[in-house]
Amino acid sequence: MIPVILDLFWSFVKIGFTSFGGLSMIPLISHEVVSHGWMNLSEVSDIVAIAEMTPGPLGLNCATFAGIHATGIPGAIVANLGVLTPTLTLTALAAVFFQKFQKSRRMTQILTGVRPVCIGLLIGVIVSFMQTNYVIESAVSIPAILIGAIDAVLLFKWDVSIPKVILLSAGLGLVLFGVF
Repeated sequence: MIPVILDLFWSFVKIGFTSFGGLSMIPLISHEVVSHGWMNLSEVSDIVAIAEMTPGPLGLNCATFAGIHATGIPGAIVANLGVLTPTLTLTALAAVFFQKFQKSRRMTQILTGVRPVCIGLLIGVIVSFMQTNYVIESAVSIPAILIGAIDAVLLFKWDVSIPKVILLSAGLGLVLFGVF
């Protein structure tokens, strides 16, 4: 159990140091937990969905769920400490050098270069999650695509709140997949 705990800590330290919070963490979390065998891609998709619905930062929520799945409560604690370590370290350093970073042309250039990379990573995650969420038993799921299309219209065209879209999606899933 100790080697897994150390792997969890180190994996989430890497995630914390190499991502910029929020959705940019998803590709890294997915890669780490799947490559270590702690979860499969379908389970990662589930924890991301749950982490988005629960209060708190996405990275912490995913670290909690991944840690619990891997080794229980000790894993959740260690994964959370791992994902927080870089943030706390970098925040302390940034506070010391805030004035220098604020006016630095280089920092502005670096951040300008990082944004397209984050978008590319998100597109990669979207494609891999689409394979998990829209293909069921080697067949494309029309009901899942329909729910996704309705969600996209509600979110982007009519600006419906995310909790309402989640509730509607859950209801549609129950109806379209024959639970009710």
